[in-house]
Amino acid sequence: MAELNLSPPAVPMTGKRIAVLTSGGDSAGMSGAVRAVVRQTLASGGVAYAVYEGYQGLVDGGSMIKQMRWEDVRGWLSEGGTLIGTARCKAFMERAGRLTAANNMVEKGIDALIICGGDGSLTGADKFRSEWPGLMEELVSTGRRTENEVRHHKHLNIVGLVGSIDNDLSGTDATIGCYSSLERICQSIDYIDATAFSHQRAFVIEVMGRHCGWLALMAGVSCGADFVFCPENPPSENWEEEMCGIIKKHREMGKRKTIVVVAEGAHDRQLNHISPTMVKDLLSNKVGLDTRVTTLGHVQRGGPPCAYDRMLATLQGVEAVKAVLESRPETPSPVICIVENKIVRKPLVDAIAKTKEVAANIARKDFAAAMKGRDAEFEEFLEAFNITTATDKSGMLLPPEKRMRVGIIHVGAPAGGMNAATRAAVAYCLTKGHTPVALYNGFPGLCRHHDDKPLGSVRVLDWLDAETWASRGGSEIGTNRGLPAEDMEKTAECFELYKIEALFVVGGFEAFTAVSQLRKGRQQHEAFKIPMVVLPATVSNNVPGTEYSIGSDTCLNALITYCDAIKQSASASRRRVFVVETQGGASGYIATIAGLAIGAVAVYTPEEGIHLNMLVEDIKFLKESFASDAGHSCSGKIILRNEKASKVYTTELIANIIKEEAAGRFDSRFAVPGHVQQGGTPSPMDRVRAVRFGVKSLQYLEKFIGKSKQEIADDPMSASIIGIRGARVKFSSMEKIEREETDWKDRRPKEEFWMSLIDVVDTLSGRPKTCRTPMPGSPAVSPEVMNGARKANGMSSS
Repeated sequence: MAELNLSPPAVPMTGKRIAVLTSGGDSAGMSGAVRAVVRQTLASGGVAYAVYEGYQGLVDGGSMIKQMRWEDVRGWLSEGGTLIGTARCKAFMERAGRLTAANNMVEKGIDALIICGGDGSLTGADKFRSEWPGLMEELVSTGRRTENEVRHHKHLNIVGLVGSIDNDLSGTDATIGCYSSLERICQSIDYIDATAFSHQRAFVIEVMGRHCGWLALMAGVSCGADFVFCPENPPSENWEEEMCGIIKKHREMGKRKTIVVVAEGAHDRQLNHISPTMVKDLLSNKVGLDTRVTTLGHVQRGGPPCAYDRMLATLQGVEAVKAVLESRPETPSPVICIVENKIVRKPLVDAIAKTKEVAANIARKDFAAAMKGRDAEFEEFLEAFNITTATDKSGMLLPPEKRMRVGIIHVGAPAGGMNAATRAAVAYCLTKGHTPVALYNGFPGLCRHHDDKPLGSVRVLDWLDAETWASRGGSEIGTNRGLPAEDMEKTAECFELYKIEALFVVGGFEAFTAVSQLRKGRQQHEAFKIPMVVLPATVSNNVPGTEYSIGSDTCLNALITYCDAIKQSASASRRRVFVVETQGGASGYIATIAGLAIGAVAVYTPEEGIHLNMLVEDIKFLKESFASDAGHSCSGKIILRNEKASKVYTTELIANIIKEEAAGRFDSRFAVPGHVQQGGTPSPMDRVRAVRFGVKSLQYLEKFIGKSKQEIADDPMSASIIGIRGARVKFSSMEKIEREETDWKDRRPKEEFWMSLIDVVDTLSGRPKTCRTPMPGSPAVSPEVMNGARKANGMSSS
């Protein structure tokens, strides 16, 4: 009988042996992160391992540490939780357990470990790394390993990914799973909303968050709650009277329902726990409301990941592998974070220390310090929530001479979050003493119907008009693609007639164009010498000056839900490929990000176009892929084609070409989701960002109070666009963006940050580079455009 060889395998000279494990509480997107790590490792020439059941698997070794093949992680993107399991491990907390884990890793030849988990899991990982040299020495000195066996394992590379629904790690705007959890919460509250409205009831909703109130706060902002309890920012000493006063006032103003969101770790300023039952009793006894309590519990963890978490898990998993490959023995262990729209690496130890400091500051009742421990975005959302729910406005009102009549208008196609932005703007105006003037049905509505009887298109809004708009899709004030240039004289006349002193424009490329026309029209019309700001809102995410438009996340969620259903059908049929047409105009953003989120075989974008060689090579790739599939691993595949990727190669034509060339070996169909992609109920991300950007936009307009019309016209920043650019939210001058960054012909930015992400889609699908190499003479995306995209790329730090 042959003797078992327990010596570690030879480490490839050109590749790493990288293991990935998930630990702590599960969160949607963890499986997607594992998929990304495995496939990026294999694509980089390394060997990938999955450690099952967290640190317990590392201690148990053997079959719990499994070498992973490409097809092992097929279909994992759409799965909730973690498919490699997670478990508490007391053994790993002791040095003896960590010594056994180290021995098991040496046995497999593993020299790098990527951990997806919470701060406790990441703390254990960094401790493991710091002890590693000593553990190797102990393995040799005790005779469990020889010097030769450990010589390739003198150093251990550790990289952290944060998987947590609480979003409680300092230094990152989002953790893997937090937006999926928020989606479950908002969906539940939206359902509760209907019955609360019907019966004029109050509901107290308890959500997760022991030391972090992110879920509670974002749910409150997303759903238009009346009051929110967060651990970092407890209510005032007389919170009972304060809460009851706000809710009474809301009822007096005509509100039929009441929603209070309570984080499970909620407490008062003396650290006394505030339970949902306490809140219910107050509302029942002091306000006289029929009040119910709903504890959402573990439903918040369940279900498939949303589009954002799939994208985040994928990009962070890819970045983690790159961090391993670029690591040196002296490199501090990094944790992969996202700041606004940019993937970044931060020192793991520092991030954990700052996270723990927040809990320590709460325990010390230093709530100001606890708030500072959260990112700036958290504080902005809290301020926005307080402003939009305020009832005692006496301390916030501006003097009469500083109050404005603010025109609010939607321009372009409807997009999820338009109403949430408008609701926030209206609430902010009323809190500060401004007059919110809705210009219904865009510029054509303004010009043609402003003086209709009995109700014209120019209407002053009050609090109750917009209060219920937080979760509504579409546009409650109507939107239109018409531009002011169609009748500049009439537009200027209406601005003067209704005394519009500032303009808040919500919409897509048409909104951008409209403000450009108004800005240029200042030379002829005094009425346009007012401050104006554009809040980009379009499913296409093609507005220059920003990397994110309100509505694009809602579109992505609708699209991946559609594609998940199609992929299930294709998988059930075993050998079928679907060609799905996406919206997006002349921008391939939606197709590319959806491709990341569903694991598409390929994406076809207008920027790169479609050429004959691309189709030939992709069909060849499909043939090889289906031929290598066997038994249960046979699955359906999806190709995403943007609606304007080619005038000749239509979605139906591509599907028919593939079917013809497949010659019966596999099938091909096409699908066009169309306006389904504009979504119904806006996603939580679109809602919360709409509120944040809406409030910031109004605050920006206030900076021009007191300036003369000519001073405003002379200031290039008086016509601006708000947007996310890399790791910052900033206002940019329209004049500069129009001149330097706008591709007017194709209605998109000249430099699109996401274009290099097509490479990630291809890498993780296994699509050969030859598929995107055009034949001589074929049109292709220019090197200048690709270099510009890589330079502008805020989603990957590579």
